[in-house]
Amino acid sequence: MRGGRGKLPVLAEISGLAPGGDRAWSLRREDFERLADVRERLQGQRTVLVAGWDDSARLLAVALAGAACAAGRRTVLLECDLAQPRLAIDLGLPPSPGLHEYLRWEATPSQILQPLALAGSAASPATEPLVCIAAGRRAPDPGTLLGLQSFRHMTAKLRNAYDLVVLSGPAIDSAGGPLDAVAERADAVLAAISPAQSSGRDRRAVEAAIRRLPAVPLGAVVIGEA
Repeated sequence: MRGGRGKLPVLAEISGLAPGGDRAWSLRREDFERLADVRERLQGQRTVLVAGWDDSARLLAVALAGAACAAGRRTVLLECDLAQPRLAIDLGLPPSPGLHEYLRWEATPSQILQPLALAGSAASPATEPLVCIAAGRRAPDPGTLLGLQSFRHMTAKLRNAYDLVVLSGPAIDSAGGPLDAVAERADAVLAAISPAQSSGRDRRAVEAAIRRLPAVPLGAVVIGEA
């Protein structure tokens, strides 16, 4: 279902990587706290797609999944960017097997699920680790793979097994192919935008790209400081 044509609301602003940090998990504690309102909006959603143009989308997906897991919600984070896989490097996880290998029948579900324990006082409500599924090796045909029945079956199984499924999506400029295939499996979509994209022509371009997807647009989260 597509949303209306009203302005896409900014739900939160997070600073992104900590000074000197080069990994998505080096977010500041306050960034997780700022995502509290976003978590509330997701209470009625089981599968959410996070989309953007650069590393911001992956960064937000990690932060959102971590925040939901820390709040006690059973959460799985699935990297769907088969053209530019990066999640495993960010989180210090083995890069494969992952989604790519699963979709090619080269790996079983149990082989691609990677638990990631959360640390710190903010994670105390979590009863289980955050489960991550990396993209695996780079694919030359991501749109074809994500259009397979096996991808639809996989996301349905994850939806039934977890309270929240966070899909770290392909780049927004892949619309019409990989991104649309992933969006079809989501209840809602969040846009990850830079401060420069929060107003003017860039903001309108983001809104147009998000609203054409077959998922309910929830809003945007600004990543980085102006």
